[in-house]
Amino acid sequence: MTASKSPGFIHLRVHSAYSLLEGALPVKALGKLAKADKQPAVALTDRNNLFGALEFSEVLGDEGIQPIIGCTLAVSFPSAEGRNGASQRSISQGAGLKGSLVLLAKDAVGYANLVRLTSKAFLDHAEDGDPHVALADVLSHNTGLICLTGSSEGVVDRLLKEGRGEAAAAILDTLATAFGDRLYIELQRHGGAENRTVEAVLVDLAYAKNLPLVATNQAFFPRRDDFDAHDSLLCIAEGRYIAEDNRRRVTPDHSFKTRAEMCALFADLPEALENTIEIARRCAFRPTSRAPILPRFTDGRAAIAGVGQAGEMVSGACADEVEAWKLKEQAEAGLELRLRDGRLAAGKTVEDYRARLEFELDVIIGMKFPGYFLIVADFIGWAKRQGIPVGPGRGSGAGSVVAWALSITDLDPLRFGLLFERFLNPERVSMPDFDIDFCQDRRDEVIQYVVDKYGKDRVAQIITFGKLQARAVLRDVGRVLQIPYGQVDRLCKLVPNNPANPVTLAEAIAGEPKLQEARDAEPVVAQLLEIG
Repeated sequence: MTASKSPGFIHLRVHSAYSLLEGALPVKALGKLAKADKQPAVALTDRNNLFGALEFSEVLGDEGIQPIIGCTLAVSFPSAEGRNGASQRSISQGAGLKGSLVLLAKDAVGYANLVRLTSKAFLDHAEDGDPHVALADVLSHNTGLICLTGSSEGVVDRLLKEGRGEAAAAILDTLATAFGDRLYIELQRHGGAENRTVEAVLVDLAYAKNLPLVATNQAFFPRRDDFDAHDSLLCIAEGRYIAEDNRRRVTPDHSFKTRAEMCALFADLPEALENTIEIARRCAFRPTSRAPILPRFTDGRAAIAGVGQAGEMVSGACADEVEAWKLKEQAEAGLELRLRDGRLAAGKTVEDYRARLEFELDVIIGMKFPGYFLIVADFIGWAKRQGIPVGPGRGSGAGSVVAWALSITDLDPLRFGLLFERFLNPERVSMPDFDIDFCQDRRDEVIQYVVDKYGKDRVAQIITFGKLQARAVLRDVGRVLQIPYGQVDRLCKLVPNNPANPVTLAEAIAGEPKLQEARDAEPVVAQLLEIG
């Protein structure tokens, strides 16, 4: 972003599809929209998570647009009982309130704090499926973060609507003390006279406290024409019907507006527009892809760095040697146990097994994966000793004699002609990946064992994001439109069902005359297919 010509406005409140069941902006579509409007920077502020941060960073980076990483974080504002001072007593008036703060990563330290806060939201404060952090968490992890007050979703706006100006001012004072010149009072104009009344008070507060204003627009979907589809998404998320009045709604103005639209909307507050550009210039960090950080094996005698045979701490190349030695020791002993009963694959000798083991060990050690094998063997062995059912092994990992010798898998690769090269191959470097099945009733015990042994800060779980395919979309949208189930079911059966190569709803309509006939014959079906 050059300083020679002002872009006029920068989006700082965009929700991608990773604002689950709320945002309807795929990251790639967001990149194209921003590029089409020649936007030099965009901030992603998904609700309570950073799931899309890396993808967003890479996609916008490829489009030549500056990615700004942020989060719309739910925050609880607790009582300040027992503290002295009028401002603290005013904060206590907002006890029990939850509202959003918008946090943007200014630098690498800020991004690390953002990661800590979003993790806390799910791990420490997610009672009743409501992830949030305490205000104290935000105040103690504010370094490197820019804070926006959250507009109508923020506690400050909410208190002002209730006529509790003193409490709102006290919260602003607390935030200003922590964030200093990194605090901005956020203004949005999504319609409604009530919002404009609160805005007038906010502007007065900002001037009185010498706090900067910033204009934002919460974007949940690409264009105004997508409003009905997004409204259906909210109904699907909350189990409501389109026809219901008392439910959550947004407005067509919650689309991804152009710079010109935003400049016209806030023409009377040019400083609020200019501050979006100032914030973008202050943010100088984006996450990038990096090579995996491989874990170190520990047998409980020392830290992750590794241990020598006498128990002394080791690191680096020496730790590699320790892990390699340990892997060879365990694999060779395990193979002898496997072959003890003399049951060999047809046409194979003990020497064939030993040669295959030696070959695999050379590859595993050369690719620096001994620690991975040792750790997987460790927690699988623990699970088996606790009587927790463990599957025999699936996928390409079942082709490893080392894995069989370590009891990671229970299939003899030579007996079934399985290839180790499908699992690990120095000519096609990729991370090893064992598919392991644990009893669903006791899987948590295995996870807890790994956490306890290797450290909570060294264990993570991953998530797979699913997409609604064409048939599922029709069923869900049909429900929120209250179309009879039988009618929706007949329409769904006209959509080809091919999980290996799923068709989009548009493709299904284009290829099925009966869907086109139903669309043309009944307005409610046309609405269903249009929204879907």
